[in-house]
Amino acid sequence: MKVSNRILTALFIASGLLHLFNPAAFEWLMPPWLPQHTMLIYVSGVFELVCAGGLIFKQRWAGWLSALVLLAVWPANIWFAFSVAGSGNLWLIVAAWVRLPLQVPLMYFAWKYSQRKTL
Repeated sequence: MKVSNRILTALFIASGLLHLFNPAAFEWLMPPWLPQHTMLIYVSGVFELVCAGGLIFKQRWAGWLSALVLLAVWPANIWFAFSVAGSGNLWLIVAAWVRLPLQVPLMYFAWKYSQRKTL
């Protein structure tokens, strides 16, 4: 397994477990216009773990699903970055804005995974 796939898998495992065992940690990241925050947090955690499992077992669909999951949560991350911009908490502002471009290579790695001829 390539390093990029290991990183993606590890991130999905850690984040997926955290979503399931501590959904409150993600509540404050949720845009107010989304319904049923806790349910969406659990669903995204399950999807992240499914992606990790697919990547571990070298399933081609896992690359596509991983890219789609990352793309699906990106709008919430964009909303969060804008929502904390005026908070005065420099660390939080920097972390929120640095996170956005970091999702791009993760989506790319996931998409590239699905394009591989041999897994």
